[in-house]
Amino acid sequence: MSIAARFRVDYPGFALNVDLELPGRGVTALFGRSGCGKTTLLRCMAGLERGSGRLVVGDETWQDAHCFMPTHRRPLGYVFQDARLFPHLDVAANLDYGRRRSGNAPRVGGDDVLDLLGLGPLLGRMPAHLSGGEQQRVAIARALLARPRLLLMDEPLASLDHARKQEFLPWLERLREELDIPLIYVSHAPDEVARLADHLVVMDAGCAVAQGPLAETLASIDLPVRLGEDAGAVFEATVAERDAEWHLARVSFDGGELWVRDNGTPLGRRVRVRILARDVSIAASRHEDTSILNVLPASVVQLGTEDHPAQAIVRLAIGPTPLLARVTRRSAARLALRPGLAVWAQIKAVALVG
Repeated sequence: MSIAARFRVDYPGFALNVDLELPGRGVTALFGRSGCGKTTLLRCMAGLERGSGRLVVGDETWQDAHCFMPTHRRPLGYVFQDARLFPHLDVAANLDYGRRRSGNAPRVGGDDVLDLLGLGPLLGRMPAHLSGGEQQRVAIARALLARPRLLLMDEPLASLDHARKQEFLPWLERLREELDIPLIYVSHAPDEVARLADHLVVMDAGCAVAQGPLAETLASIDLPVRLGEDAGAVFEATVAERDAEWHLARVSFDGGELWVRDNGTPLGRRVRVRILARDVSIAASRHEDTSILNVLPASVVQLGTEDHPAQAIVRLAIGPTPLLARVTRRSAARLALRPGLAVWAQIKAVALVG
């Protein structure tokens, strides 16, 4: 299954014009600055905006030049920035509303949804007595119980503070792992995208300026949307060893291995690694007299410019795995960095993000 989405919407001073082919599984993140058209695109997919275009989900045409399926007939779930629960109904009754919308047995069983989102203890509580994260979990469950073929989320963490976001993100990771329906996730937060997305669509001024698998797209140094301090690489790895004495874990990936802080992840478990460009330096030769644990052979793939004229961004390859480094232009010139040059990547910090 895949999703074909082509829309054109014109407003005074703004136009949405996109033509996308999205995967039919996993999490696709619509990413970009506020006002770039992410939510407008999501509303077009939901049928809430009557733009011209075409939307085909699997083998079903929801919209084209000859038909327009209204929102209430589109088998989708929509989770807004605020939970929008019925305030006069308890959690169980709010969930029953989703079940009644399904018409048939849900694609995700009711008990499975409750377990997946940890809602069992909350069923008798009223929305006013739930935290923001708990309300959003109920909203997601209600959307899933409507047996959607497509789940849309419009910045569901926007109303949560940092601590609540960190509590909520593992629930979204469980959704990514367990659901067999596609999830389209709107965000302007690079950390959320790095943690959750499988496929990335970068938007700017109403257009999709880049799209593709997360690791490859995030590591592009030609994006019109600058990530600044959040620029970096994300890739999958496997926990290969745990060092109890130093509280470290060794993770292996396609091209090498890294030492990271041990967070208790079991051996053999797949993890997602994020390395920011600001935490990578480049050396012409390997140095042993350094506090940096992770020093890996790499090759220069591409050099690009940064917003400040003193800095450059360098795309490296460790085997087939991309990595970004931010250096000064003076350092790049001193090292004579150029595509194909063999170097050593010195990685000062590594984060396990999922």
